[in-house]
Amino acid sequence: MANPRHFLTLKDLNPQELQGLLERAIEMKREHRAGREQRQFPGAVLAMIFAKSSTRTRVSFEAGMAQLGGHAMFLSPQDTQLGRGEPVEDSARVISSMVDIVMIRTFGHDIVERFAAHSSVPVINALTDDYHPCQLLADMQTYLEHRGPIAGRTVCWVGDGNNMCQSYINAAAQFDFQLRIACPEGYEPDAGLLKAHGDRVSVVRDPKAAAEGADLLVTDVWASMGQEEEQRERERAFAPYQLNRELLALAAPDALYMHCLPAHRGEEISAELMDAPDTVVWDEAENRLHAQKALMEFLLKACA
Repeated sequence: MANPRHFLTLKDLNPQELQGLLERAIEMKREHRAGREQRQFPGAVLAMIFAKSSTRTRVSFEAGMAQLGGHAMFLSPQDTQLGRGEPVEDSARVISSMVDIVMIRTFGHDIVERFAAHSSVPVINALTDDYHPCQLLADMQTYLEHRGPIAGRTVCWVGDGNNMCQSYINAAAQFDFQLRIACPEGYEPDAGLLKAHGDRVSVVRDPKAAAEGADLLVTDVWASMGQEEEQRERERAFAPYQLNRELLALAAPDALYMHCLPAHRGEEISAELMDAPDTVVWDEAENRLHAQKALMEFLLKACA
């Protein structure tokens, strides 16, 4: 197979392709709920390489590939030579020669880049320390379903300038919205990424100012996987950055709020918002399944 398409960040697809993915994800969700047949890739194998554990990522990709008619293979560091020091490049050559598509959830973003560079099949970034593009597909699908196109809207990110925040920066460019990032000093996203998107992304210290009139408020845990030792320090730094009813009241009247989960009620988001009957957080979580099915369909057809 020559030059397979990969999905390592949102920038790997153009805005038209991304919009098409969201529309297809909504269609596939509708089909699934109606009991329509979606097994269009019988015998296809997805290799799921996990260096970081996850509930939603494993369940959504494994269920998604089964619904597409294929099979998903779970690979942890203990199950592969990657965990025993085999070069990423060698593992990429071997694994991709035996499967049809690969999903990787790991630490350094360079790992997925090196794997993709030596893979003969499509590679999907299911999370790295720098980016989480699959979650953004689900978030954008959720907004589209509930409020229509996000183009021209204002999004407020509250909290750490982490991989989710950095994917929101890419999303601002690809889906054409303004992004305000409210974070404490020292916890900003990558400076180069901010500079490259300075026309539509701004960093502010006051979460209330960032939330003013916003159409979507988004947050994530204060300490990501691998940062557990910083938990107490981060709790002090982020205490004023909770997504709660008071902050939501400053946003647009029909504003939505999202969280990629798992959530720590009473920390980055209030229990009141997490458990509100009208929250879209659970739709957002389910949409990982449908957005990723649309993504796998796109990548598999692109290399057919």
